[in-house]
Amino acid sequence: VQLVESGGGLVQPGGSLRLSCVASGITFSIESMGWYRQAAGNQRELVAVITGRGATNYADFVKGRFTISRDNAKSTVYLQMNNLKPEDTAVYYCNVYFTTYWGQGTQVTVSS
Repeated sequence: VQLVESGGGLVQPGGSLRLSCVASGITFSIESMGWYRQAAGNQRELVAVITGRGATNYADFVKGRFTISRDNAKSTVYLQMNNLKPEDTAVYYCNVYFTTYWGQGTQVTVSS
């Protein structure tokens, strides 16, 4: 199983980024996929989850700002992040939900 994230970077407060995670080695269309994040000195926390059928769930701290989506034909899950805040700064990880399969992470830094 391989998960490869991309799309992180430096953005100003109020800006947007879209993260992507390409999966291989799994039957992607039936797997729930999650995005997590870990800020320096903090534990990893769940940001959003999407089921194989497209049902979604979000952490309260991103509701209304972030959108998780998927393209099963491309075995890719996305995280659209809008109205970013400095407290969103973290390494963002892709995960096959309820498994130990993780990507390498992509750094998101929100700073002016």
